[in-house]
Amino acid sequence: MKIIRNLFIVTTLCCLASCADYIDVVPDNIATIDYAFRDRVGAEKFLATCYSFIPRIGDPKNDPALMGSDELWNFVDTREANNEVGQYNAFYIKTGDQTAANPRINYWDGENYGGNGLFKGIRYCNIFLDKVDQVTVQVSAEQRSIWKAEVKVLKAYYHFYLMRMYGPIPLVKENLSVEATPEEVRVYRDPWDECVDYIVGLIDEAVEDLPLAIESRTTEAGHITQPAALAIKALILTTSASPLFNGNPEYAGVADNRGVKIFSQSYDESKWKRAADACKQAIDVAEEAGHRLYTFNNSQYIVAAPEVQLVNNLRCVYHDRYNEEMLWCNPQNDVSTYYEYYSMPYFVDEAWSTNPYRGLLGPTIRMAEKFYTDNGVPIDEDKDWDYPNRYKMVEAGDDQPYYVQPQYHTAQLNLHREPRFYANLCFDGCYWWGNGNFTGAGWDIHMKRGQTSGKNGSFRYTITGYWSKKPNHYTSTTTSTYGRSRTAYTPALLRLSDLYLMYAECLNEYKAAPDEEVYAYIDKVRAHAGLEGVIDSWENYSRFPNKPKTKDGMREIIHREREVELCFESKHFWDVRRWKTAVTDITGPVYAWNVDASKENEYYQIITLANLKFTAKEYLWPIKTNTIRVNTNLVQNPYWE
Repeated sequence: MKIIRNLFIVTTLCCLASCADYIDVVPDNIATIDYAFRDRVGAEKFLATCYSFIPRIGDPKNDPALMGSDELWNFVDTREANNEVGQYNAFYIKTGDQTAANPRINYWDGENYGGNGLFKGIRYCNIFLDKVDQVTVQVSAEQRSIWKAEVKVLKAYYHFYLMRMYGPIPLVKENLSVEATPEEVRVYRDPWDECVDYIVGLIDEAVEDLPLAIESRTTEAGHITQPAALAIKALILTTSASPLFNGNPEYAGVADNRGVKIFSQSYDESKWKRAADACKQAIDVAEEAGHRLYTFNNSQYIVAAPEVQLVNNLRCVYHDRYNEEMLWCNPQNDVSTYYEYYSMPYFVDEAWSTNPYRGLLGPTIRMAEKFYTDNGVPIDEDKDWDYPNRYKMVEAGDDQPYYVQPQYHTAQLNLHREPRFYANLCFDGCYWWGNGNFTGAGWDIHMKRGQTSGKNGSFRYTITGYWSKKPNHYTSTTTSTYGRSRTAYTPALLRLSDLYLMYAECLNEYKAAPDEEVYAYIDKVRAHAGLEGVIDSWENYSRFPNKPKTKDGMREIIHREREVELCFESKHFWDVRRWKTAVTDITGPVYAWNVDASKENEYYQIITLANLKFTAKEYLWPIKTNTIRVNTNLVQNPYWE
């Protein structure tokens, strides 16, 4: 048998990082690859390795869609610039400091908090698929088929994650031999549509061999099932149908040194139909498997008020482990540690001196303005909501007793908003249920300078005047000695609401005009959030009552619904890119409350933290300059030359 260095085949792009990396060299006393597949234990360990490359979505240091999103802002302080936040690599993406010389969150080469590189993950998947049939001890043919199906979907997902960042990539259908010539290693980027068809084909091959649901949460949590695989397929096809990749004229001329154009050249409406069909298939299978919209139901914590129950339904869906709405979650339990660590306020003054949490990430006022009014329409459209005075300090009434402290002076922006506003955002004068206080509406929150949840020093606070509730598991809190007590969770990667909204979007795009089928799926999500359907809401409360009846109007509504429903879940960052709306959505000032003020009339003043400018080149990541120097067959992404 050949030793591992001879069977550890060269993966194209891993080799291209430098001339010295053409072969993985390990000591001669390391077991062979064949040895790893001699029994069930070894095969399961290798399967776990294949899963270990899932990008750490929900981790601020490795997930560009958190700190890199305009949903959240943070102060930059050298005392916090550590491995827990990835040295702010993602944050600097949104401030326009991405470079081709040394790309941030580089999942192509596995650098700058880009994990170990996804091409390496694809290589491990290929090894597993090549070798797993050798395992005959204690493993049935059926079990091998399930494992192979899981790994095919992982392989497809790793390709897709790279494609979403970089556009077309070289497909790694098989690992290259160590005998491959330098010219064979210098691969080309495959055209976008070929990439999509290949990875969707992998999922189609896998689906029938996957279980409808996992049998044991203890041993199989996070393993890919039919609903997960089909949801990933729906996401891939919806992304491919979206404006960034569906006949984008700005990419039409991008060609390699052979003259092969790698992006789709013309808009194809049928891609939306293909994506819609995939969404519907995924929905049907998910519902057959028992997935449904989430309801908070922990008998240990009694929730008396229906308003609090509704807030928990909307907040806890992201972090309540393996709940009924999750189609797929990250099996790595520690992924969310730092997201929660940097998103939770202090609830008691005594905790300040012991540092149980390190406040850093705060939702922007721009994000606070995205949520609807309690009438279910945008704040600038609602006929009865005082939009021009949204930043004005007012006195809260008694009509929102579980959302806002009665008679508290707060901003108009925080009053009479939809339940998802109160489920996701913590602000001066609100309540926070759970995290050590499970009675009534929970903690009374006070956030002016010197108050418990406000700024009390030069760092560890929210710079925007808002905290995000969703990343914080409802049982995590400070201990009696003011240390930390947290509940590890696996954040949702895909959930049913996401799938419903993708389906509504795809239907709206390929149909001539929105109809009852389009409304039905967005209204499922709205009803779960305590809102009326789109037709009734706009007819009764909006200044634009016919908006849901037009294709353009409904597109705007669906986009807004995704921003609100899926906020702080690593979705918005990718959505505004695939929609090709980031240039207008992200560009502009970043506002905050004056968190340095202790007096209420000074606190409720708008402060400008930054002015963002998103440019066309930022829709895609740059391929590292040195990688292109090593492999001259790779073409750089537009505007990064």
